[in-house]
Amino acid sequence: MSPRSASVNEELRRRSRERLLQAAVELVGEHGYEATTLGDIADRAGSARGLVSYYFPGKRQLVQSAVHRLMHRTLEEAVEREPRTEDGRERMARAIDAILRLGRDRPVLMRQHMAGLLQAEGFVQCPEQQRLAELLRDVVARRGSRDVDADYPMLRSLLMGAVYAIVLPNVPMPITTLRAELFKRYRLDWEMGVPPDAGAAAEGTYETDLSRYFATGEGPCDRPEPSDR
Repeated sequence: MSPRSASVNEELRRRSRERLLQAAVELVGEHGYEATTLGDIADRAGSARGLVSYYFPGKRQLVQSAVHRLMHRTLEEAVEREPRTEDGRERMARAIDAILRLGRDRPVLMRQHMAGLLQAEGFVQCPEQQRLAELLRDVVARRGSRDVDADYPMLRSLLMGAVYAIVLPNVPMPITTLRAELFKRYRLDWEMGVPPDAGAAAEGTYETDLSRYFATGEGPCDRPEPSDR
């Protein structure tokens, strides 16, 4: 039997990493962070447990990368959806709505993500987080910012604060209130984006098939996995 080529091995490693990211999002969303182990994630992904560390130094880094991937792909899908538009205000509205809906529809996952960001290591600096940042910077630039370096961190902070307010246990703020404040700040019309009452998901229900968010041709975030042979 001929050995696999380098390109085949690389593709297998990429798929393995994608499955780990997807499994992390699914399991933390279902059971919470503390109840989810790296072994659980590896089993759900169909990967050898010992290989997880070749991609991520620990569970927190894996989960943060997975959530950043979900956020990036959700945001990208929202701003680029049909009908396509180059209107910076509309793209800003779509971006805000996409992040707020993640907080509303996946409170367990996003609550854990916010808690993880408050740990000493803060953001995980890997391609998932960087692509999310690039997309948000593009949204700010198309909105007409004259100083993206100052306006991007402000938008990021406002969105993080809004998500925190949505997922706060026992006293969450309504998504409509938070949306109204953000839309007022950025001078967006309520009808832009996807208003909360336009096909909003019923409480406790949301899309469960996340496979399209974790099927890309992107390379690994950390050190590569050794050959599977």
